[in-house]
Amino acid sequence: MKLPARVGLVGCGIISARYIEVSRELPEFDIKACADLFPAAAKSRAEKYGLQALSPAELFVAPDIDMVLNLTPPPAHYAVAKAALQAGKAIYSEKPLAATFAEGKELMALAREKNLRIGCAPDTFLGAGHQSARLYLDEGLVGAPVAATAFMMSRGHEYWHANPAFYYKPGGGPMLDMGVYYLTALVHLLGPVKRVTGSARATWSERMIHSEPHRGEIIEVEVPTFVAGLLDFECGAIGTIITTFDTQASGLPRIELYGETGTLNLPDPNTFGGPLQVRTHADDSWQELPLRFGHAGNSRGIGTADMAVSAVEDERHRASGEVALHVLEIMESIHVASETGRHVELSTRCERPHPLPEGVYPGVRPN
Repeated sequence: MKLPARVGLVGCGIISARYIEVSRELPEFDIKACADLFPAAAKSRAEKYGLQALSPAELFVAPDIDMVLNLTPPPAHYAVAKAALQAGKAIYSEKPLAATFAEGKELMALAREKNLRIGCAPDTFLGAGHQSARLYLDEGLVGAPVAATAFMMSRGHEYWHANPAFYYKPGGGPMLDMGVYYLTALVHLLGPVKRVTGSARATWSERMIHSEPHRGEIIEVEVPTFVAGLLDFECGAIGTIITTFDTQASGLPRIELYGETGTLNLPDPNTFGGPLQVRTHADDSWQELPLRFGHAGNSRGIGTADMAVSAVEDERHRASGEVALHVLEIMESIHVASETGRHVELSTRCERPHPLPEGVYPGVRPN
């Protein structure tokens, strides 16, 4: 592979437009073609952005494509990634890696067999906010980590999403849909988790859609919608996470990290920028910290860029399949812990993703 990596996109939904736009701001990869199960969707994206429209099968075997960018809905992540790997293509997928831990393990085994890379969103932890937090943490601003809390409190997708039913079916729910952002951010900051426990419930068996175009339709709820997890990190820190579609309002922070000498209040991990605040034992109020990295705007795609340049330089990429599989096991294990009433020891581990080089520059590496 040479830079820019030649990328073929599968899944021409709303998020694909942002990936294409960001790719034109980054020097590491170039989206050349797009595909979708609905040919009209691929044709529309291709005409708007000057891409080649292909079928998924054609894209997987295209000789001028180095990497497949999988932007399909979560239930299709496994099948698309498997087909791309079997065709000899590296794969970068939207989150989660797969709908189940078993599917994720199979994909990782296939990638190892084929000697191919897997990358996976979220890549928001590569943005200015969380990269800056990592730097301040590593510099010792708040001392050694003691604990962290993470809260994703929402009243549910039926109030705003055009097609919210999936989020209440297997493969959905607040943990797999949104907890993945929070857990990836925590693993980036604190490293891998060794065991979890948790509790989960579905508050309502049915939910009415309030958004268009399905206003008034009823969703049958098949997954827990309030999920609370307790995490034991290998570094010794204790984490708490709550994700829910059942709260009408909340004043809780998104993520806080508690060190021996201070606290970091981190940005929403579903975003790339700030604000980032600190309060140490010497402070009587919160202090805002300057962001020391670029990519503070909506930069979805920087994980793809990092994977491309890391492949060329034979380095470990940051938004990796190993991290995504570990996070997927954490999420599934919290549900298992609730069902079985026990702690669950994790079978996977991952290296703490190494930070980006400090500074503001185009792309993910200094020129």
